[in-house]
Amino acid sequence: MKGTRSSAMEKVLETIVPENAKPVLWGAHSNKAKWESTVGVLALIICCPTLCILNWVALEQFGGALPKAVEAALDYGPVPYLLHNLPKPTQATIAGYALWLLFQAFLYGALPGEICFGQKTPAGYQLHYKTNGLLAWTLTHALFIGGSYYGYIDPAIIARNWEGLLVAMNVYGFVLAILAQVKGHLFPSHPEDRKLSGSWIYDFWAGVELNPRFGSYWDFKFFHNGRPGIVAWTLINLSWAAYQYQTFGYVTDSMLVVNILQALYVVDFFCNESWYTRTIDISHDHFGFMLAWGDTTFLPTFYTLQAQYLARYPTHITRGSAAAILALGFIGYGIFRSANHQRDHVRAKQGEARIWGRPAEFIRCKYRTSDGKEHTSLLLTSGWWGVARHSNYLADLAGCFAYCATCGFDAILPWSYFFYMTILLVHRARRDERRCRAKYGEKWDEYCRAVPYTMIPGIY
Repeated sequence: MKGTRSSAMEKVLETIVPENAKPVLWGAHSNKAKWESTVGVLALIICCPTLCILNWVALEQFGGALPKAVEAALDYGPVPYLLHNLPKPTQATIAGYALWLLFQAFLYGALPGEICFGQKTPAGYQLHYKTNGLLAWTLTHALFIGGSYYGYIDPAIIARNWEGLLVAMNVYGFVLAILAQVKGHLFPSHPEDRKLSGSWIYDFWAGVELNPRFGSYWDFKFFHNGRPGIVAWTLINLSWAAYQYQTFGYVTDSMLVVNILQALYVVDFFCNESWYTRTIDISHDHFGFMLAWGDTTFLPTFYTLQAQYLARYPTHITRGSAAAILALGFIGYGIFRSANHQRDHVRAKQGEARIWGRPAEFIRCKYRTSDGKEHTSLLLTSGWWGVARHSNYLADLAGCFAYCATCGFDAILPWSYFFYMTILLVHRARRDERRCRAKYGEKWDEYCRAVPYTMIPGIY
């Protein structure tokens, strides 16, 4: 319903930075890293690849029982145990992974795509992105499925070479993070958006540059955020499904369900690729080891744990259970997509929109970026955003639970994905709260009173 909106529907707040005050860098923290933070990220840089290897050992040797793998490592000695069980690369896997990267880079640069705008950076830049991920994903999968159907490639080729690919992905993740660190110091794309903590270790983890680029559109972070990891996600799942069929002579309902649900997420990601340019990964997180290694190694190895587990240890679920898991996954996806659509729709229409049949309720906020320019944002207080301030995260967790439920409850390893996502999204919600409070000032508390729950209505 267009026209004048009543004061009950709209509240206007202004957070103005005085001219003589240091501008608030709402998208980046330029504070010096504390020694505790430096030690913490150093531990993460060591432990994350170690966990990646332990997961593989647990799946290969201990039936997916991660605690048994950890117990064996402690008995044998962690360092000797890991050295003894390190996955071994092959020339074929290294060459194959290099070709995969080059192929995805070629598609990213060569395929046509819509040009969209990202969110303004703290320094006031509004960058352009070419979004052709869906076309790249479709072409890649068409070639893989077609090549498998006509016998040119073994559909289980990824699964059968997983050991060597683990090495290739880990090495590339570290090399990419090092190159990002060097570029951020010597050849930054947008120096005003850099984040320097005073600690090389912390900067290596968190990143220096916000948007490292070559040219106008070749964005390193955007490329690695979606390709090669997310394009590979569904390929990896399909390959493990083929491995299950070749090994046992059948594909379980549980394997089908996890492939369907995760493919839904991946296709949605690329269908809404322009929307993801305004999410926390692209808009706020700098490009360091956390994203470089995370996107290229952690995502394809950790997010596919359910398919890896089911391929080795088939879990049989009833048709009723399969239907219930699918329903939960679809409901979580529906709420996730609906919530994000509501927010984007209201902002695109400058508040002149309806949510659930009623005029949208929101708070209109004004803030300034570090370049001194004033901007306006809307904080939605109706629809899913009136239920909880991060209802999209709760919906995301429902989907994660559905993925893991396909594996039953005999092993904890497939469920580590759900535990990880719970920790990640709770931490991200708290980080969002801190950032928004810094961005919008004291009136953020007023918004929290309007929508009192963070993620779970009545609980949290």
